[in-house]
Amino acid sequence: MDVVGLGALNYDRLYAVEKIAKPGEEVGVIDVKGCPGGSAANTIAGLARLGLSTGFIGIVGDDVEGKMVVDDFVAEGVDVSRVRRVKGSTGIALAVVDEQGERALYVHPGVNDALSIDDEDVDYASNAQFIHTSSFVSAEQLEMQKRLMNKTKAKVSFAPGMLCFRFKFDALKPIIARCHVVFLNEAEVRSLTGAGHKKGSKILLDAGAEMMVVTLGKKGCYIANESIYMAPPKAEVVDTTGAGDAFAAGFLYGLLRGENMKRCGELGNIVASSCIGKYGARDGLPYEKDLTTLG
Repeated sequence: MDVVGLGALNYDRLYAVEKIAKPGEEVGVIDVKGCPGGSAANTIAGLARLGLSTGFIGIVGDDVEGKMVVDDFVAEGVDVSRVRRVKGSTGIALAVVDEQGERALYVHPGVNDALSIDDEDVDYASNAQFIHTSSFVSAEQLEMQKRLMNKTKAKVSFAPGMLCFRFKFDALKPIIARCHVVFLNEAEVRSLTGAGHKKGSKILLDAGAEMMVVTLGKKGCYIANESIYMAPPKAEVVDTTGAGDAFAAGFLYGLLRGENMKRCGELGNIVASSCIGKYGARDGLPYEKDLTTLG
């Protein structure tokens, strides 16, 4: 297998609004959508669309949302043999997106907090070239990630996301030291290191990460290990939900295809730019055949 994902499995409820409301303010809702989500899960779905063999270690509830999350993975060609279904509620992410594509996100973890790993999960991950993992809500899940990384032989790809705002750098250092590639945005770098994206990236590289990639929104990305800036293609912004997850999919696709760093960054930008052209984290994800047309 090329990439195995580990992370929260959520069902996203997306509200397109006129603007994101301030406290006490009433704002109209333009549209309502629902779709599977979760940061690492979005990246794995993106990699599957790009033709890579993928699987996932995760947990969903025995509700309708859990069935939809699993069914969507199956439709994308993701192996779900290590996705558990248990009694309880699937994680929910409530996203509010304004007309400029900016968003606010509220997450209820549901049964994600109950996920644990066993020897079969370790063997499963060890048979992949990469394990891609992202943030959970609880400290217990963070320890679970550390245990898996210490036991698996796979290269580690890490997109910490909300962990940067919940934990201090020292708590994440053991994971960073194990990483082949780390994906962060500008705000996450500053929250984690107290520095801007260039100095902050150096801190993370000095901590042991082999590659450090910062997504810069409209400015594209910065590949710190080679000091490369990559501008994105022009794109219509409908919804930025999942843009970073999509970027990680494109970048990892490039790594697994043996591309150089510049092309990996270009592929990350292409996949992210495609993603933000539609509502939700997955509808805009391209297929491998689309990459030539997109850039």
